[in-house]
Amino acid sequence: MTAFIIANLAPIMFATLVVVLLLGYPAAFSLGAVGLFYAVVGIELGEFRPDFLNALPERVYGVMNNDTLLAIPFFTFMGLVLERSGMAEDLLDTIGQLFGTIRGGLAYAVVFVGALLAATTGVVAASVISMGLISLPIMLRYGYDRRMATGIIAASGTLAQIIPPSLVLIVMADQLGKSVGDMYEGAFIPGLVLAGLYAGYAFLVSMIFPKAAPGLPKEAIGFREDNGSRGLGSLGVLFIASCVFGWLMMRNSETHGADFVVLSMFNGIIFAFVVAVLNWAIHKFTGFRFLSKMAQQTTFVMVPPLFLIFLVLGTIFIGLATPTEGGAMGAAGALILGAAKRRLSWDLVRQATESTAKLSAFVVFILVGARVFSLTFYGVNGHVWVEHLLTSLPGGQVGFLIFVNAFVFVLAFFLDFFELAFIVIPLLGPAAEHLGIDLIWFGVILGVNMQTSFMHPPFGFALFYLRSVAPKERYTDRVTGKRMDPVTTGQIYWGAVPFVVIQVIMVALVIAFPSMVMHYKGAQSNIDPNSVKIEVPQIELPPLDFGPPQK
Repeated sequence: MTAFIIANLAPIMFATLVVVLLLGYPAAFSLGAVGLFYAVVGIELGEFRPDFLNALPERVYGVMNNDTLLAIPFFTFMGLVLERSGMAEDLLDTIGQLFGTIRGGLAYAVVFVGALLAATTGVVAASVISMGLISLPIMLRYGYDRRMATGIIAASGTLAQIIPPSLVLIVMADQLGKSVGDMYEGAFIPGLVLAGLYAGYAFLVSMIFPKAAPGLPKEAIGFREDNGSRGLGSLGVLFIASCVFGWLMMRNSETHGADFVVLSMFNGIIFAFVVAVLNWAIHKFTGFRFLSKMAQQTTFVMVPPLFLIFLVLGTIFIGLATPTEGGAMGAAGALILGAAKRRLSWDLVRQATESTAKLSAFVVFILVGARVFSLTFYGVNGHVWVEHLLTSLPGGQVGFLIFVNAFVFVLAFFLDFFELAFIVIPLLGPAAEHLGIDLIWFGVILGVNMQTSFMHPPFGFALFYLRSVAPKERYTDRVTGKRMDPVTTGQIYWGAVPFVVIQVIMVALVIAFPSMVMHYKGAQSNIDPNSVKIEVPQIELPPLDFGPPQK
């Protein structure tokens, strides 16, 4: 029996951890307890030396000494300050007015704002709660199907998982031993494509079931001109001019991919902001405007978050700042924007700081527990066992990717992202690298897959966040005065199902089209390394004369 336990200590240890987690014990303490228990068992069985655990303090200190993880509190603080400063409310109100008359317009506005909030906050809870509080009552007021409304709000909030500066990508890069900047750049395009798929689903629903996603009535739309028009033509001209200006500024640049997009966007928003300020100043002093009210309002609301995106992502992409430095600039920028909106207060900063401290402590505790577990697991060659198990799967890289994604998809029903990242990713990474899979591409695939952990009924955190702010009882709408039915938990769960399917489709797209991620490597050299020959010239040295030998 003892010989059997020693020979199979790695699978027994892993199975014990799964059972303990399924029993509901906190992940950090489960990891630490299982690791310590089997370390003692290994010492008693003679598998480890008695001083085996002496290596533990150094591994825990390694967690505290990890500079990459410093980015987590900065980005968390930035997101919480922006969420509490009212930026989400301004964005949803303005973009909702912009798309409102179109069938499904509010759904498009939610996706658009969800992508913007993801690129500025990086926090799923902040995005889902903000849009649930602001957009859900409006969507219900104008007759949106409850499943459609709740599903698109929850799904758009989870874009913060995959669109930089996502906390998920920071942890993923750290666990795979890769650059956070490369992970951000690789995930940029898949994140935008996923947002486009959400908008495409809203379009299909609005076409097939018009009553499920109606447009707003004309009387609900503001920002009209004196003649009653909406002034969309002026906004369209400004948008095109900004795009052309951004492209012209970058046309001779050697940048590519996400770098080119972010830098072009920065030049474009500076142009639009200058035009909007000039329009405001001329109107103030002369009464003449060359931009419509809608164009000016949209510009003033959109520029701050877009500028913050460049401040954080642009500086990281072009190499001016590390992710930690970018996060620090983002946190400072969020405070400046909050002060500019006159919504920055001591209470807001205190609440954001407390929430940041709680989340950061949560992450570090799980990581410390994971290091305790991995010390013992690696000591019994568990990583070798997992690598052999995964690399022996039929189908090579494709078979490995199919199995791993199915495995992670099932685990996401029961575990949240941080638990998956700290337990599963360190075991999968070496096997993927052994099979020749690019780890940035692999990380983005798993990042998209792990989004489903926020959307899976019945344990998805995004669904819990939305449930906490959705009406649980009949209520009276404050605008129309009508009695409205509550949103049931079943409606939230069923609304999430189509978006889980879309996320799975997105995983397949990233696997099928790796170029969506691999652009992070930049322009590759056309020179074949095997054809390069280095010839060292032969140099004839004069003979050295050291004189007669010493006696």
